[in-house]
Amino acid sequence: MLIDFHTHIFPEAIAERSIAALEAGIRREQGADYRKGEALTCRPATLEGLLQSMTRSHVDKSICLPIATKPSQTATINRYAESVRSERALSFGTVHPADPEAEQVLDDLKQRGFRGIKLHLQFQQYDIDSPEVLNILKKCEQLGLLVVFHAGADIGLPPPVYTSPQKIRHALDFVRGDNLIAAHLGGWAQWDDVEACLVGTPVYLDTAYIAQFLAPEQCRRIIRSHGAEKILFGSDSPWEDPADTLRYLESLNLTAEEMALITHQNALRLLGA
Repeated sequence: MLIDFHTHIFPEAIAERSIAALEAGIRREQGADYRKGEALTCRPATLEGLLQSMTRSHVDKSICLPIATKPSQTATINRYAESVRSERALSFGTVHPADPEAEQVLDDLKQRGFRGIKLHLQFQQYDIDSPEVLNILKKCEQLGLLVVFHAGADIGLPPPVYTSPQKIRHALDFVRGDNLIAAHLGGWAQWDDVEACLVGTPVYLDTAYIAQFLAPEQCRRIIRSHGAEKILFGSDSPWEDPADTLRYLESLNLTAEEMALITHQNALRLLGA
């Protein structure tokens, strides 16, 4: 069984231009020649594109992670997330730290059956250990909501880094952390700091968008040091094909037990399935 805990979709009407804007950001930050002539995505960024990709890559369930980049988007995004929610594509909700009614939004998401939320603090421009975000994390802890959040640098956004491993570690002074999922193995392009600050904490780490960037030896070391029981398979599709993510993990020579935990058992436990 394979559960992809980190995917993205957009409504049909805005999917193409949303991806174009994100790709422009990547080439602005990485240089106009970055992967010149290549597509930066592996599929259309729609629900149908996701479902077709899942079939090709033998993914049984995907978690879709929407992002509100401003408070006024939250209600519309969460309605869309609810409308596409299914057994195969389980969408989380979202909330923005600047929303004065953030706690009410979280109460509403819980009542509507959402299992968790996504925060992307690089877009939302709030430190993870800021009072506004800590209030959200504490509320999610009380409600039993999972929180997936972008961790580390972002390939398409400039500094500062709002969710560095150091700031995540500081946030753990205020929340338990066992419902938190730090994407990109705890901090994209900051994996030395992950080893120094996050390994051994209660936070889960996902494997989204690391296959092209993280040396296999360091990835294996982080997984083994942190514990495979706190690692979740994630691809960041459409930015990375889940089949490529799986091949990368298989190249690490983990045990069958470790791979089972990462590919589905941890996800099933967190989702209460």
